Amino acid sequence: MLQRTLEAGAVTITAEIMPPRGADPSKALAKAQCLKNWVHAINVTDGSRAVMRMSSLSLCRLLVEKGLEPILQVACRDRNRIAIQADLLGADALGIRNVLCLTGDPVRVGDQPDARPVNEFEAVRLLRQIKALNNGEDPIGGVLPDGSTNLFTGAAADPNCQSFTSLKRRLAMKKEAGASFLQTQMVMDPYVLERFCNEVANPLELPVLAGVFLLKSARNARFINRVVPGASIPDSIISRLEDSSNPAMEGVSIAAEQVRRFLELAQGVHVMAVKTEEFIPQILEQAGVSLQQ
Repeated sequence: MLQRTLEAGAVTITAEIMPPRGADPSKALAKAQCLKNWVHAINVTDGSRAVMRMSSLSLCRLLVEKGLEPILQVACRDRNRIAIQADLLGADALGIRNVLCLTGDPVRVGDQPDARPVNEFEAVRLLRQIKALNNGEDPIGGVLPDGSTNLFTGAAADPNCQSFTSLKRRLAMKKEAGASFLQTQMVMDPYVLERFCNEVANPLELPVLAGVFLLKSARNARFINRVVPGASIPDSIISRLEDSSNPAMEGVSIAAEQVRRFLELAQGVHVMAVKTEEFIPQILEQAGVSLQQ
């Protein structure tokens, strides 16, 4: 559904869930189930913030079994090329078609900072590898003897990047490597998104899923500004959360306003509500967004 909707130029909605920190997927699956009929695909994080969780590949397969369309995040930090190639072949065999290609957060920001990173690939090289597998190319030469993959690939982008020249150069490399869409980091300022779309994404003819992040409180917003690279939540939004008698619902209203505004600028939105995914349908309903299949 994701590829078809994006290629048709239709409004596209995705959302994000995290795998469990343990072997029981039931809570994560329940969160995903509440998104059914609200989003075109569900993005499953892969070791986000360098913190151990169940593999994205495993949870994506469980979503497929539940009739939900996943987007497999693949971060390059933890696996060498052989392991990544194996996971990509396995994803295709398991009916997982969508892949978001990421370099991955550095190990030092996680809860096991002494772990050893691999980083044999980064996002562009990963995109090139998937493009080669889709073309039936064996990594050591010749043709894959047991068939090519059919994976639909996207890449991440940060509209808050200070240098649009370097950002455009990097994203041009990602498109050349095979990216078919862009999913952005959280955006709080519509003018930042508008400039990004007009000056970077649109000239590259790459559809954009603009990142909408649910803020829970003023304290939460200040924390994100302090620890998340590139985050820039304006004082006006922090004041709204601080002055509200119900900051959680104010956060929902802010996110809904962003969804409406961002859909005037980009083809779609990607909604992130860490540990409060049950609010995503409320955000979309308040924004007046209905699923187009």
